[in-house]
Amino acid sequence: MSVNTGILFVGACGHLATTAMAGALALSKKICPPLGMVTELFPELKDQFFQMENVVFGGWDIRPCPDVFAVIKGTGIDKPEDLIFLTKEVEKIQALSFSGIVVNAGDAVSSISEKGHVHHEDSITHAITKIKLDIEKFKMDHDIEKVIVINIASTEPSLGDAVCLSNKDSIEAVIDENRVEKIRPSFIYAYSAITSGCAYINFTPSQGGMTKGLVELAGEHGVPVMGSDGKTGETLVKSALAPLFAMRNLQVMSWEGYNILGNMDGKVLQHAENGSTKIKSKEGLLPHILGYSPHARVSIDYVPSLGDRKTAWDFIHFQGFMNTKMSLQFTWQGCDSALAAPLVLDLARLGILALEKGESGIMSHLASFFKSPWDMDEHSLEKQFSLLTKYLSTY
Repeated sequence: MSVNTGILFVGACGHLATTAMAGALALSKKICPPLGMVTELFPELKDQFFQMENVVFGGWDIRPCPDVFAVIKGTGIDKPEDLIFLTKEVEKIQALSFSGIVVNAGDAVSSISEKGHVHHEDSITHAITKIKLDIEKFKMDHDIEKVIVINIASTEPSLGDAVCLSNKDSIEAVIDENRVEKIRPSFIYAYSAITSGCAYINFTPSQGGMTKGLVELAGEHGVPVMGSDGKTGETLVKSALAPLFAMRNLQVMSWEGYNILGNMDGKVLQHAENGSTKIKSKEGLLPHILGYSPHARVSIDYVPSLGDRKTAWDFIHFQGFMNTKMSLQFTWQGCDSALAAPLVLDLARLGILALEKGESGIMSHLASFFKSPWDMDEHSLEKQFSLLTKYLSTY
């Protein structure tokens, strides 16, 4: 393994990226224990995973960086000297982040610098060239051989019919014909990462960041990929709890979920097109586990005062022996970024491991990390996790 490992975030100035970077630095300085990190459950594989002191971070964004001190202070780090150290280090990284890409449907592709200046790219091809050059510059500047690109940007509107991105040839046609209306920004990053030889993770539900054609390209370029939509809260609980009803032959009649959250993620999800992409990802789990489709709805509301906190309230109405109706309720309250950041670092470790071992295509053993695991019909958390333990037992 190369001395340094590179992690490039799509969304490098968001709460999640900020928390992940600060967390990696805190772990390397032993400021906090590695709670929440799945890879730490396998201490016998310590030498197989990169260590946090050997990570170089970078990435892209279209928005100014947040109040880093406030983001880190919202975690459990409370010593002033630690807060100041982590803040300064993360601010240095984010100050060097590359300008991000935006797509104006039917018009053009643009890059927006951290100062808000818009630079128009003439085509999808030019935008891809820009991102690929950014990746190469990052490698050269930091003497890095292995890089993983992780999409943690805000959820995009649905692509609708994504058939034009379903295979390598159709993807190339979209690029050559500059069919901007058929793509989203996530597609540009995913395509650039894969064709640059980087491992790639789509931690968002954005369709453009993971398509059949991109998976085909990953196999051709010999890189591992996985997605979609990190599983950190309500859906995580569902994937652990729903099997209970199946194993006890209790019929779930309805499962209603109500979510409230703050930060940019919550704000973006208030747009109907963006929110529908997320809700579709959250709703697909129960039929797979139960074998039937109960009445189930998920709603998401933005509450600015919550900041990076989120709350999910679920009501489960079920029927048992002699048609007796009963119910179960749970409330999940968590810090969004603190739940997701360790998983992002885990996925980086596992993606780089696969890249080092010459593996390519879908990393199906990572299913337990996602709400909508690619090419995977198994949604029980326990069964998904067994795929990971089986995979790692070979090392």
